[in-house]
Amino acid sequence: MSIKVKIINDPVYGFIRFPEPELIRVIDHPMFQRLRGIKQMGLAHLVYPGAVHTRLAHSLGACHLMGKALDELKAKDITPDKDECVAARLAALLHDIGHAPFSHSLENTLVEVHHETLSRLIMHRMNAEFGGLLQKAIDVFDHTGAIGSGGGSKYYLHQLVSSQLDVDRMDYLNRDSFYTGVSEGVIGYDRILQMLTVRDNELMVEEKGVYSVEKFIIARRLMYWQVYLHKTVLGAEMLLINILKRAKELAQRGQKLFSTPALNYFLYKNLTEEDFVNDPAHLDNFLQLDDSDIMVSIKVWQTHGDKVLSTLCKMLILRKLYKVSLSSQSLASILEDKKKKIKAELNLNEDDLQYFAFAGVTSNSTYNINDELIKIETKSGEVKNITEIDDSLVNQTLARAVHKNYICYIQ
Repeated sequence: MSIKVKIINDPVYGFIRFPEPELIRVIDHPMFQRLRGIKQMGLAHLVYPGAVHTRLAHSLGACHLMGKALDELKAKDITPDKDECVAARLAALLHDIGHAPFSHSLENTLVEVHHETLSRLIMHRMNAEFGGLLQKAIDVFDHTGAIGSGGGSKYYLHQLVSSQLDVDRMDYLNRDSFYTGVSEGVIGYDRILQMLTVRDNELMVEEKGVYSVEKFIIARRLMYWQVYLHKTVLGAEMLLINILKRAKELAQRGQKLFSTPALNYFLYKNLTEEDFVNDPAHLDNFLQLDDSDIMVSIKVWQTHGDKVLSTLCKMLILRKLYKVSLSSQSLASILEDKKKKIKAELNLNEDDLQYFAFAGVTSNSTYNINDELIKIETKSGEVKNITEIDDSLVNQTLARAVHKNYICYIQ
């Protein structure tokens, strides 16, 4: 009897294997294949041209790293059974399945529902279709059966899927660094995985791996300010958000707009999490959405009769993006000067002016001390938070969130 194994040539890790039939069924499913049409980094390719990789590639990578992590734990006689290993791999594979087009950019624009909630709904939909195949994966994703409760998923498996040191972050730092060419994001993921251990059902890192974890945290900080929150990337994403905000505003007023059927469905509705839970038709339409629905509509809206919408769309298509200023100081006075100038030049009213000059705050929490902490098992057997390690780079200053004010305006 031949055994079917899916082997994928990944540019980051080389050949990666998916021998489990459960994983192959999920990978081949249309709900998962939809992720091919969603860029991992939104509009970052307007700054870093190589950053056109997809959520599907990232999900496969996270699943691969989960497999490596489990292999290391097995080698240390920390032995989740075969079903739990498959469940953890499935949870890593499906963790991002609920992302909206352009990933985080439109998460609260088209649909006011968090992507993790949508991921959970999609998992349950697939689980019903597969006759309960994904139930243990859902338990891992939802951390059913927390520490000491018994009968549920092992808590450290959930931590590998979602924590401050999970396979999701390890893959996106590696992958995003690879595709942007920003070497500051390169991390020693293999060293971190080799140093993983478990105590009292909690994931932690052996003391020998503390420097690799520190580099991981520093890399994340550098990637946020250099890539994810790069001011031109920020300006492009705010432009995309404003385009959809304006289109939805016009739709809500009763105007007819060209759009694909899936996008049209959400332009004329304001849906909550409760709506998605109560009416499966909303999820059906969401599963038809990807980046192409947005871009084809924006191309057509360049000639729309609404001056604001058409101008914003032309700006995005022609890459005439907002000018962005970032500062830890207030930029209010600069913004007011820009508003007066733009209002006079374009003859705009106050309501429309908000699309061409506005302010906001962005933040980067490198290591959140209020979240689940990364724990280190010392050589003496003591367990410490990484911030408590002698001479740790991850101190209270680095752990504090950095907030920056920004203004966006047309040039």
